[in-house]
Amino acid sequence: MADAKQLHIAMFPWLAFGHMIPYFELAKRIAQKGHKISFISTSRNIQRLPKIPPNLSSQISFVSLTLPRQDNLPQDAEATNDLPLDKIPYLKIAYDNLQDSLAEFLQKSTPDWIIHDLIPYWLPPIAAKFGISSVFFSIVQALTLCFCGSSSTALINGEDPRTKPEDFTVPPKWVPFDTRVAFRLHEAKKFFDHYEMNDSGVTDIFRLGSVMAGSNVIAVKSCMEIESEWINLLGELFGKPVLPVGLLPPTANDSRDGKEDNIWLTINEWLGKQKSRTVIYVAFGSELNLSQNELTELALGLELSGLPFFWALRNRDGFEERVKGRGVVWTSWAPQLRILAHESVGAFLTHCGPLVMLPFFIDQGLIARVFADKKVGIEIPRNEEDGAYTMKSVAEALRLVIVEDEGRIYREKAKELRLLIADEELHDQYVYKFVEFLQNYRQVSDK
Repeated sequence: MADAKQLHIAMFPWLAFGHMIPYFELAKRIAQKGHKISFISTSRNIQRLPKIPPNLSSQISFVSLTLPRQDNLPQDAEATNDLPLDKIPYLKIAYDNLQDSLAEFLQKSTPDWIIHDLIPYWLPPIAAKFGISSVFFSIVQALTLCFCGSSSTALINGEDPRTKPEDFTVPPKWVPFDTRVAFRLHEAKKFFDHYEMNDSGVTDIFRLGSVMAGSNVIAVKSCMEIESEWINLLGELFGKPVLPVGLLPPTANDSRDGKEDNIWLTINEWLGKQKSRTVIYVAFGSELNLSQNELTELALGLELSGLPFFWALRNRDGFEERVKGRGVVWTSWAPQLRILAHESVGAFLTHCGPLVMLPFFIDQGLIARVFADKKVGIEIPRNEEDGAYTMKSVAEALRLVIVEDEGRIYREKAKELRLLIADEELHDQYVYKFVEFLQNYRQVSDK
């Protein structure tokens, strides 16, 4: 589509770094195709995002909106990781109050498209009023959206036949193919909260249903190689084009003000002293705050495994001294892609694999089930009721995938998944097809 016009695309993610970072990765990939991006967030969040790569500085602009003051929100709290869980509904209220300033920007700049998140249920009508097409870009996979409800109307009107957490521990009746993917009871209890009214005055499920109904297109951070049946089902359930944009692995040129190389030299020196494929890399991102008990059992489990590990952990708990020499507890930013690519790293212990999986958030349990079925990882066993795990269960799972013969199949399958995740050409094709769709859609609708 060399003759297709350049697009101007606005992007408006929810105020969580687990959302903003994938949106920023997608923005960079769209900009690389020659299109203009207006990336909209609040001033403090923009300051904390990675810098725009120099080669894309003419294509991407940050648009800073002032987050309205909100009772019950601490000063300078502009993202979910600035807050305890019970305060996040008040952040949603402040975010909802951005609609006037966002509408003003959209009216003045008239982008061709706006790509937005699930929280701004009020956004699709505003975009339509100004003749702007909208994409709901989901950072969770298609299978999670299929689990949420059978249609936009059902989500908006609260017409879900499931009335208690136990109902979410089996696949929904509207899934027409055989699957064992479902929530554990402790996960279902947390997931059920999204159907309940919160202090923002709107349920999360109503928000989701409204953006699914009002947007022109649904995009998902996923690929057909992992969940083709779910992607196809999502389109059937919600009657919209559903486009996977690939897995959006972080690009290597993430700027850290020149500190990255010095940090990497220190880490690489330690990794280089370890045996091939023996190190466990542990990371749960910046959004997760483990309880003291969860942290202790995980730490003791790592120690009990007897295996070397590198743990990217933001809060110190005195564990560093105890494991000196065999394990590293790293309390600042770490170059994740470089660490995972090192030959000494044999397993990744994270929310949902590959190899060792300990899910905590909304969709991670479902993804962990999918990966377990594909034999690319095992879940650390947990109590079905409350999700508790022990140091023994942590240690046994780690030793199985790194040391034991019966873990060989997981190691081999995980290599295949790593190749898929690292396939830049494949993921680039997904973005290319996504952008091509947006261009064709505009051209058709302009006629």
